[in-house]
Amino acid sequence: MSSTPSSLLDTAGTTPELPSDPVDIRLVVTDMDGTLLDGDGRIPEGLWPLLAELRRRGVLFSPASGRQYATLAQQFADARDGMVFIAENGTYVVRDGAELGSDPLDAAVAHRVVATTRRLAADGVDVGAVLCGKRSAYVERTDDAFVAEAGRYYALLETVEDLTAVEDEFLKVALFDFGPVERTTAPALKPLTATHQVVVSGRHWVDVMNATANKGAALRRLQQELDVTPAQTLVFGDYLNDLEMLDMAEWSFAMANAHPEVIGRARHLAPPNTENGVLRTITRLLHLPTP
Repeated sequence: MSSTPSSLLDTAGTTPELPSDPVDIRLVVTDMDGTLLDGDGRIPEGLWPLLAELRRRGVLFSPASGRQYATLAQQFADARDGMVFIAENGTYVVRDGAELGSDPLDAAVAHRVVATTRRLAADGVDVGAVLCGKRSAYVERTDDAFVAEAGRYYALLETVEDLTAVEDEFLKVALFDFGPVERTTAPALKPLTATHQVVVSGRHWVDVMNATANKGAALRRLQQELDVTPAQTLVFGDYLNDLEMLDMAEWSFAMANAHPEVIGRARHLAPPNTENGVLRTITRLLHLPTP
């Protein structure tokens, strides 16, 4: 796209125009940061009545995020009954407190990532690791700035002396770099890319997971369980950890402010998260009242 849409939805590339009739959508899946959340990182107030209407119509709404399950459950505390949470970049899927699926990371790999993080820090990179387990997330870096950044995404967060001594079932290791993560930290993890997922999930975050783990794989399993087709699936994303998820839906939307690769991969373009793009797109496709 040569310009960013603001007030109206446009299609990306040569994608046909959006239909004028309501679309048969049964599953809505959305990333959180940079996608559903507004510019201040908050859930738009208009989402709550929209969720009630989607539930009334039998449409399942599913947040899909690199965030911890406990964090997502907390954010949707008043509307989470029956909701499916695709947490930790697809490594942990939960509905009504019950695990639907997970893709645990071998402890030896997690420890290898921790060792890499320590080496980077020793070389002067301002980086820290969050070891993400099913019971909690764990950090050994304790300065206020880092803990504040980790706490935004991990409601259950424990400080430990040694991450390699933690006993839990691990899902991923998330590294936060106060500089651009694609410049230093992500390249340092390149040796792992032959066997594992190393995905940049934000300007400052990179996650290491199993090769089989991503939001798209989790969404595929969910579609199969619910008997929902890609044509009945609406997906929104903005960053590189959303790419596989976009592939699983015929109604795939990149936010107008998304990473260029995401815009190139999605079938359609939505207004940016700062302009209520997710809610506006849902209401337009399903012909709902404007929030």
